[in-house]
Amino acid sequence: MTLTDIAVRRPVLAFVASALIIVFGFMGLQELPLREMPDVDRPIVSVSADYPGANAEVMENRVTQVIEDSLSGIEGVDTISSSSRDGSSRVTITFTLERDIEAA
Repeated sequence: MTLTDIAVRRPVLAFVASALIIVFGFMGLQELPLREMPDVDRPIVSVSADYPGANAEVMENRVTQVIEDSLSGIEGVDTISSSSRDGSSRVTITFTLERDIEAA
């Protein structure tokens, strides 16, 4: 008796076996590591500035915006994000993976 004979005589058994193979295949696929896209840390630089007594609007206009404008001209910048609060400002620059962080 061959495998095809069993599949023809017992279609439910053949269906269950096929379903189990597919389920285990998907489970195995989820566990495979990704080699093409390894875990890398993106080069990030953070600039903080304090200006005691200034409100958030003054920090945004006179400190954060000036720092952002100065840093936007650097080669290899991917994104710039910032936040301003009363008395403090923080600008975060994310570089492309190709950019040497020490040279930046």
